[in-house]
Amino acid sequence: MSEERPSEGSSSRSWFERLSHVLSGEPQDRQDLIDLLRAAEQRNILHGDALPMIEGALQVSDMQVRDIMVPRVQMVVVNHDAKPKDFLPTVIESGHSRFPVIGDDVDEVVGILLAKDLLAYMAKREDRAFNIRDVMRPTFFVPESKRLNVLLREFRSSRNHMAIVVNEYSGVSGLVTIEDIIEEIVGEIEDEHDIDEEDFIKQHGKNRYTVKALTPIEDFNKYFHTNFSDDEYDTVGGLMLSAFGHLPKRGETLDYGGFNVQVLRADKRRIQLLRLTKLETENVLGEAS
Repeated sequence: MSEERPSEGSSSRSWFERLSHVLSGEPQDRQDLIDLLRAAEQRNILHGDALPMIEGALQVSDMQVRDIMVPRVQMVVVNHDAKPKDFLPTVIESGHSRFPVIGDDVDEVVGILLAKDLLAYMAKREDRAFNIRDVMRPTFFVPESKRLNVLLREFRSSRNHMAIVVNEYSGVSGLVTIEDIIEEIVGEIEDEHDIDEEDFIKQHGKNRYTVKALTPIEDFNKYFHTNFSDDEYDTVGGLMLSAFGHLPKRGETLDYGGFNVQVLRADKRRIQLLRLTKLETENVLGEAS
């Protein structure tokens, strides 16, 4: 027993010293700083909305592009030799503002097309033959390993809002935007996917929907005329978490009971927003449960 006392005493002193650092306002490491900030929030010295942003900013410095990028299979792209009539429906339906322009395949990204540039060009070109190179902007490439705080600084200095992510073999891994990084700091930013506060489900075009993960399964069944069981899960988010078998990241997809399900938004604790696209099948949700 005598051999354990120094260890226990050392542990107690370590804990006491750590607490003292926090209470004295002299943090010795990042965790001390976070503890101090949380104590300030509890005493109403720090606004409740500020703490998550500070923690997010600290976290971003430890994260890499690969942690938040949209994977290549989920990229909405435009082919360099496509005519406007061929890709305009995709541009409109996606609701995005920027699109990688590819050559023969996705590994050959030759530029970035901005929807606003395309609109201005189409309004002024009169009868000239369309050439996408007249409107696309240069591509900004970054490695998967680049830290997010560094990339954010580069985005701001270069005024780029999208970067194409490449792996060690120079193949395209995905893309990342300045909004992706900012959302890691400040949380959700309203965009074309957002749903009104009182709504759980919103339709976008034919057979495509955005669905809040908090949608009760009973409401989902009523909307889509499906028969999901709510014995084990109350919400669509819980059901999809079980279907994926893990906490999915943004951009992950699966086909589930007549729908293609894509995660539009998720954090390290839960799924937040889903996109559902009805598949061309007679079967519907409920058969996969």
